[in-house]
Amino acid sequence: MKKIFLAFLMPLIAMPLMAAESYAMPHIAGIRLEFILFALTLIGVAVFHHKTMYVALAGLVAVLLFKWIFSPDFSLVEHIIGTGVREGEWRILLNLAGLLFGFGILAKHFELSRIPELMPRYLPNDWKGGFVLLLLIMILSSFLDNIAAAMIGGTVAFVVFKGKVHIGYIAAIIAASNAGGAGSVVGDTTTTLMWIDGVNPLWVVPAFIASIGAFLVFGIIGAVQQDKYQRITKDSTPGILIDHKRLLVVAAILAGAIFTNYYFEFPALGVWVVILLGSFISSTPWFELKHSWRGTTFLVALVTTASLMPVEDLPAASWQSAFSLGFVSAVFDNIPLTKLCLEQGGYDWGVLAYAVGFGGSMIWFGSSAGVALTNLFPQARSVVLYVKSGWHVILAYIVGFALLLGVAGWHPHPPHKNNNTNVPVLLKPAS
Repeated sequence: MKKIFLAFLMPLIAMPLMAAESYAMPHIAGIRLEFILFALTLIGVAVFHHKTMYVALAGLVAVLLFKWIFSPDFSLVEHIIGTGVREGEWRILLNLAGLLFGFGILAKHFELSRIPELMPRYLPNDWKGGFVLLLLIMILSSFLDNIAAAMIGGTVAFVVFKGKVHIGYIAAIIAASNAGGAGSVVGDTTTTLMWIDGVNPLWVVPAFIASIGAFLVFGIIGAVQQDKYQRITKDSTPGILIDHKRLLVVAAILAGAIFTNYYFEFPALGVWVVILLGSFISSTPWFELKHSWRGTTFLVALVTTASLMPVEDLPAASWQSAFSLGFVSAVFDNIPLTKLCLEQGGYDWGVLAYAVGFGGSMIWFGSSAGVALTNLFPQARSVVLYVKSGWHVILAYIVGFALLLGVAGWHPHPPHKNNNTNVPVLLKPAS
């Protein structure tokens, strides 16, 4: 592991060191070196998908070294904490880490409530059973983390299809989990990142227009694929008793996030206050923190690296660039892409939420939900087989994007930082 880490880190460090005699910002083929290092980091994430945390940390170290060598005035402390004229990154990073850990516990509470075990009894027997399961996954991911929705759906699929799940259907599960979260600030890490950065939650809701259109494509095709491969067996475990205390904790966590985001612009605070209070009502699955720390470190490192990119060199925000980012997010992690777009501004956040949220479904490692689900179904880790069987996800992305533009259009949003417009007027207290 250490050899892989050093082998990846050394060439990244060597690149800026070769030009260390000059403080001019170096370019390679007209591209600033920061972006090249960032791209190499993301490629490393794709290649060494079992060592993503180490690759992300190596990339962060390389970019920081580059900044210190070629920008003597750069201060990491000021970048994180901020200055009198610029807000630092600490709020976003702390919120992101808190929400990733917190939503992991929330998802486990929901799973232990035993609601997922009731799902099979309500599924039809033919291809429509697979279609309804995908619909349930999409609905779940609109208020649960998309990773949790994908894992719950994958677990149900494993049971009702007797362990024989088609790769095209696995792709559809991933797509459903990302489609449901695209228009909800509590359903996907990308939209949560937008929310904690100050984007109005209502601005991302139009993404559901695209998600519904895309779902009708991948949902039907994926369900038919699965039905031909293995028909559904919908009997559920008898005598299931729902844990209503855990459901109460789940609802309270979501409410706490909304409350503290409005009053303090700090949704993670509400999540953790409720988690701690909820431990007096029902046992808290603290062991989920052990399962989450590597992924959280990985994402925080990538977001930090993204924040170091010179955003003035990015292409102008447009629907064409948003559309392209959907395909980019199928290869590169969508969290840093979203972070870069937030730094740049000028996007229609509903269009961007769909593009970077759903676009990652086109390849298995393009989204965290895909990476998590392929731990249960390792046969889907072949990019060739995934694209060959899950081609309908690519078609669905294009159809959904076209539908969103046709119905809602492209409306770039005004600056959202340092104002109170991130909450609907009806929710604001009387002055």
